[in-house]
Amino acid sequence: MNQTVITVNQLTRRFNGTAAVNNLSLEVHAGEIFGFLGHNGAGKTTTVRLLNGVIEPDSGSMRVLGLDPQADGQALRARTGVLTETPSLDERLSAWDNLSIYADLYGVPHAEVRQRIVELLAEFDLADRAQEKVAGYSKGMKQRLALARALLHKPELLFLDEATSGLDPIAAHHVNDLIERMARRENRTVFLCTHNLVEAQKLCDRVAVLEHGQLVALGTPAELTRQYVRRLEVEIE
Repeated sequence: MNQTVITVNQLTRRFNGTAAVNNLSLEVHAGEIFGFLGHNGAGKTTTVRLLNGVIEPDSGSMRVLGLDPQADGQALRARTGVLTETPSLDERLSAWDNLSIYADLYGVPHAEVRQRIVELLAEFDLADRAQEKVAGYSKGMKQRLALARALLHKPELLFLDEATSGLDPIAAHHVNDLIERMARRENRTVFLCTHNLVEAQKLCDRVAVLEHGQLVALGTPAELTRQYVRRLEVEIE
């Protein structure tokens, strides 16, 4: 039986009386790429913030890696990585210096820092520009650097919130290939938020579909495709 990495039970969070996340329940298993699919404003980012302990729920419960995100926030952050659509890199510094600073913040053992940075820069095709200021990087390069940063401390669970949004198709394909290769090779659990159905179908083992903060479908990409086709056939009839 697969180990459960994330458990969410009837989770609700409101803003100004409106439910951004509404009675959400789901489980994410170890080693899977779990897609969280929905349009902008569906509640994906709010869910990620709840799961990382950034905000509190109004009701419901959740466990991430066996921890309570509110009570065990510091311990949880040491075991998870996060990449958002707009990574907060210090563009005045080089890629190397950005990673070095975060390695210290993440508590990567000093003796391992240099080798870890070298490996990640090579993995994400940034080694030849490691000493350049990030301000001169393209958006795709910045996203690759931010992904490398999120993996510095070898997290067990990686949250990706619209990580390829705004990238051109080639850059998005490159980032997605890196995500999939890393996840499969290291058996890492990934919680992937996206509004892109094709991206979810390509990368994910299972996909949850969110509309107005509510879970409306959950299954493998193939299962969800069959459900959609059946629903379309009924509507046509």
